[in-house]
Amino acid sequence: MLDAQQVWIRTIVLALDLAGTFVFALSGAAVGIRRKLDLFGVLVLAFVAATAGGITRDVLIGATPPAAILDWRYLAATVVAGLLMFFSYPMRGRYQIEERLRHPILVLDAVGLSLFAVAGALKALAFQLGPIEAVLIGILTAVGGGVVRDVLAAEVPVVLRSELYAVAALIGAAVVVAGRHLQLSTEVAALAGAAACFAVRLTAIWRRWNLPTAHDLGGPRASP
Repeated sequence: MLDAQQVWIRTIVLALDLAGTFVFALSGAAVGIRRKLDLFGVLVLAFVAATAGGITRDVLIGATPPAAILDWRYLAATVVAGLLMFFSYPMRGRYQIEERLRHPILVLDAVGLSLFAVAGALKALAFQLGPIEAVLIGILTAVGGGVVRDVLAAEVPVVLRSELYAVAALIGAAVVVAGRHLQLSTEVAALAGAAACFAVRLTAIWRRWNLPTAHDLGGPRASP
């Protein structure tokens, strides 16, 4: 039997998971629209963006079958989000679509990143993983869906090219783990972790903060 605290933690993780699923599904659908996919393609990108990270997390920590497959609410959230995004953006030309979706995708992606980093770390802790493992699982949960989304959309995954993407997830997951280690309540630790991840990600976008690249380190430049 689960005690009251374990039930409450699982409830919070579920709420964060579903919220992150909906938000990441919006971002996945937005990428599909930007790539001018049909309705089915948009829904596929919405689903993989929203669930790939969580499914991988659940398989690795032994929470099988994964929640995204077992619980109908995950599929419902992705379908609703995909349909909402698809019918909110009329097809008026590639350039106009890209311009209209650029900022919403970045913001939605930052929100989803924050929610999934927190949910992943909390679920790993609930399954008795250590602090380092919990942080790694939080990062994987946060970036996994975006990687699959970008690969299917024939783009370089944002985690490999964008401003402090995985680093923001690492900070958010680490704040959650540290907060729980300091005996902070689950709610406070989750809120602090999500806020830290979101703030770092948006600030990195705004200020164009990046990790060093091969060119910065004096590596050979590719021919134009």
